[in-house]
Amino acid sequence: MNDKILPLETPAPVEREYFTDPAAAVDRLCALYDRAAAFLTEHFLATLGGEAPAARYRAFYPEVRLTTTSHSKTDSRLSFGHVTTPGSYVATITRPDLFRNYLTEQLGLLIRNHDTPVAVGYSETPMPVHFAVATRTDLNVPQEGVLNFSLRDVFDVPDLNTVNDDIVNGVAVPHADGAEDLAPFTAQRVDYSLARLAHYTATDPKHFQNFVLFTNYQFYVDEFEAFARVALGDPASGYTEFVAPGNQVIDNPDGEIVPLAKLPQMPTYHLKRPGNQGVTLVNIGVGPSNAKTATDHIAVLRPHAWLMVGHCAGLRNSQSLGDFVLAHAYLREDHVLDDDLPVWVPIPALAEVQVALQEAVAEVTKLEGYELKRIMRTGTVATIDNRNWELRDQSGPIHRLSLSRAIALDMESATIAANGFRFRVPYGTLLCVSDKPLHGELKLPGMATDFYRTQVASHLLIGVRAMEKLRDMPLERIHSRKLRSFSETAFL
Repeated sequence: MNDKILPLETPAPVEREYFTDPAAAVDRLCALYDRAAAFLTEHFLATLGGEAPAARYRAFYPEVRLTTTSHSKTDSRLSFGHVTTPGSYVATITRPDLFRNYLTEQLGLLIRNHDTPVAVGYSETPMPVHFAVATRTDLNVPQEGVLNFSLRDVFDVPDLNTVNDDIVNGVAVPHADGAEDLAPFTAQRVDYSLARLAHYTATDPKHFQNFVLFTNYQFYVDEFEAFARVALGDPASGYTEFVAPGNQVIDNPDGEIVPLAKLPQMPTYHLKRPGNQGVTLVNIGVGPSNAKTATDHIAVLRPHAWLMVGHCAGLRNSQSLGDFVLAHAYLREDHVLDDDLPVWVPIPALAEVQVALQEAVAEVTKLEGYELKRIMRTGTVATIDNRNWELRDQSGPIHRLSLSRAIALDMESATIAANGFRFRVPYGTLLCVSDKPLHGELKLPGMATDFYRTQVASHLLIGVRAMEKLRDMPLERIHSRKLRSFSETAFL
């Protein structure tokens, strides 16, 4: 291509439409999104076929907008579903097919609470070609320099001005037209995470369920699959499918799952129920960086809760290998979120999650009350970013751990809780003691064989049971005001 400026070609404009029926509004969002994505895909395929670009091709994300002029008090029993002051509020929308249930629920609350229609039309935010073709598994956008023209000259590419966390971090400014944000993420930010989830987990984002378990060991994956197969054999369980990496789906206990030759960075498994009310398990591996990465991207799916169920170091002499630790506070020495959520921000325990976890432990272990204290401690969990911290001078770390009253130490829990707090996703932690470094009991091959065999199955089951208890709670109990700031988006 030469240096001439290509003319801009876009789909023909359409009029903004107004809806009092949330389902109809979502249908319109789907139609507008599909139209824009198809326009970009068509021209992208033509360029891949060798056709010289005759124009710069641009399409836009659809948006939904609410405008209210009334100061009338709305039903604020929910912590979401309404705006607090008159004005115009807008959200760019991507993949409305994937988010249909969520969007229908959120728009329905807005329409009902404010007794006003929502407007649906195209935004002024360009849709990057990478995201437009993301649902086409047979297509990949070549890297810059592979084609005989600059991709940026012909199509829009992801833009960091709109791929950021300004809204959830509380630093977003009003739009050029004065509108405030209606949703916690922009369309480009959501698309970016959907692409990352498919890459990191080797499963399509459509399989993710509303209740997410994180673990740091493969043992839990094995037990999750075993639990899933039993559940699929029981029609009363309500679970309908199990999905493994590679988007392998089984719907019966004897279904075959072929191990992938190369596992993704964060292998993910989904035990599905209708309405995405099942449980997803993500093996994030070890470390706060992975914990942040996973939660950064899963947050755009707006899950109802996520829990950490993994191994930890027990810090008290009274603990034994295999004991459980229910976190009610976090000492954050992981550092990966310091710029987004300063360490002086408290990360509170959430009563609903704590109760669900404690009740699940009691049910699975058959222990209650004072007897439950023999195997479970409640206290502060410290999360660090140095796996071999005990090899250094211990005077400083041990002093801080003692001052914090920490009873356990790991490398993921505080990160997952802090990101849950930041993204307004209810969170919790139940760990299992696998070593006691302050008391000479190290985690070495062969030392914890019995522990792994007897406790992992129980621990995994406790996590699933806790999620089932949370699933049965009303949304307003789970998504309470405890996670909402002074100025919040109307969308959950």
